[in-house]
Amino acid sequence: MLTCFDVADYFLSKTDEEAGDVISNLKLQKLVYYAQGFTLAVTGKPLFNEEIEAWQHGPVVPDLYHKYKDHGAYGIPAPTNVDFSKFSSEIKEILDEVYDVYGQFSAWKLRNMTHEEAPWKNTEKGDVISLSSMSEYFKTQIC
Repeated sequence: MLTCFDVADYFLSKTDEEAGDVISNLKLQKLVYYAQGFTLAVTGKPLFNEEIEAWQHGPVVPDLYHKYKDHGAYGIPAPTNVDFSKFSSEIKEILDEVYDVYGQFSAWKLRNMTHEEAPWKNTEKGDVISLSSMSEYFKTQIC
C-alpha cells in the first residue's frame, strides 16, 4: 500500500516551478485528502493508511503536515526521485484526475471547498475524519 508521502510526492512531481506552479503545504493537504476520498469512492479501499484529521483549515494528514511545515505558505520543491512503479495504472488515473480538477485551485479556494463538504463539516475539529464518511460523500461526487 502507498503512504501519504508517496501520494504527496506524486502531486509534487507534477509541478512546474519555472512556470510558477507550486504547491504549498495547505494545498498539498487538500489534494491528498481528495485523492483519498476519490480512491475510496472508486475502489472501495483506502489509498494510504495515515489518518486525516479535521483541523481549523480543513482536512490534514498530521504526519504529512509536520514533514512540510517548515515551508510555511511557500511552495514545496518537487521531489527528484519518485518511484512511479509503486502506482497502479488505476491509481495514477485517479491521482491525475484529482490533480487536473483540483490542482488548478489555490490553497485557500481548496480550504474553503472542504469546509462545505460533509466529511470535514460533520467531524469535530481535531478528530479523525472517518474513511466511511469520506467514502459515502465522495461516492456522490463521481459520475
